[in-house]
Amino acid sequence: QVQLVETGGGSVQAGGSLTLSCTAYGYSINQCTGWFRQAPGKEREGVAAVANDGSTTYADSVKGRFTISKDYATNTLYLQMTSLKLEDTARYYCAADRNAPCTAGSNWVSWRYWGQGTQVTVSS
Repeated sequence: QVQLVETGGGSVQAGGSLTLSCTAYGYSINQCTGWFRQAPGKEREGVAAVANDGSTTYADSVKGRFTISKDYATNTLYLQMTSLKLEDTARYYCAADRNAPCTAGSNWVSWRYWGQGTQVTVSS
């Protein structure tokens, strides 16, 4: 049974930084993993993904500001977020599926396993 547990959300002022963590159980993070987010009234969108070959993709809106990374020792996925903007406010979800199209641009419905989400709120 796959379980993804996210931590690290919170409130931050615009321009600040946060790091999200996602520890996977029953799933090896050397396979496809990613981060999605959903703001109120909007569809869930991809933020970043890392494939089994280590290649990474990012949504255009976060390129240069967010970094996805993995710690194989702890089977944990990270999302380092810097220069946060008001529009980054959303609930962030960790996702995993070795059979998913492993890019930040893929549709969220293509991913099988999800964490419970963690809220990120950016204020002015």
